[in-house]
Amino acid sequence: MPRPRQALLNRERIVATALALIDADGLGALSTRRLAAALNVQGPSLYNHFATKDEILDAVADSVTASVDVSVFDRYDWVEALRRWARSYREALTVHPNIVPYLAQGPGRRPAALAMADAVYGALVRAGWPPARATHIGAAMRYFVAGSALGSFARGFVEDPELYAAHPHLNQAHRLRGHQRSVDEGAFTLGLDALLHGLAAEYARTVTPLERGTGPG
Repeated sequence: MPRPRQALLNRERIVATALALIDADGLGALSTRRLAAALNVQGPSLYNHFATKDEILDAVADSVTASVDVSVFDRYDWVEALRRWARSYREALTVHPNIVPYLAQGPGRRPAALAMADAVYGALVRAGWPPARATHIGAAMRYFVAGSALGSFARGFVEDPELYAAHPHLNQAHRLRGHQRSVDEGAFTLGLDALLHGLAAEYARTVTPLERGTGPG
């Protein structure tokens, strides 16, 4: 009988398998040897598609970024676009939290990450924000979203009432873990609203007067 044909090895299959390994066991668990074994190939076969492990990680990270909706910047004003983008960005990261530390290093040479940075920055500059301020806003938003995806506030509390007996203001803290989704989502929504409200106030104070020609000078 003919031997079963092995699935064709390509970049997409390598990236998907690497992401699955990272999701399951973390960044530190990914090695080219383990990845090759998961793909049922020899290690050198990977190098026909990626020169280094870092190139594989870049491709994995970019595949996550590529799922973020940046079309919102063409369809909404800058505040609503930032809101919708932040939610889409967080959703992508919370599905794959183990890749977040690598993503947090910045876009590097990754195409989807650079396209996302360009979309955010471009929308802010078009709205009238000075380039330096647009850079600050993009960075602040990324800090906030990535930080919210790195862990869970609610999951940090154990379900042991006795542990909090000496802390009177934490007498309900043992219940937080059981409400993880609502606590973490509520905290993200509150923080996002506060951040965008502050930016809108800053925009009204510093950008709008200049656009109307009523600024100093």
